[in-house]
Amino acid sequence: MSFYVYILYSLSKDKYYIGSCENVDIRLIRHNSGRNHSTKSGIPWELKKIEVYNLRREAYQREVFIKRMKSRKFIEQVIAGER
Repeated sequence: MSFYVYILYSLSKDKYYIGSCENVDIRLIRHNSGRNHSTKSGIPWELKKIEVYNLRREAYQREVFIKRMKSRKFIEQVIAGER
């Protein structure tokens, strides 16, 4: 089974959201349906980046690392494949 780190972008909020999950398609539907409190105000969300990992722990560690950087520039470098 694969696990994923994903980066979403909201044009209406001009913000990125980073998360991890087992099924990106289902997770994106949930974000865009307003089921997630932290992303409800940014609908619609657009998928910008997916990274694949073999272990849930690896995906979660990458998610936390990206979030910890707290830098839009860093997130955009991740999306571009530079980080």
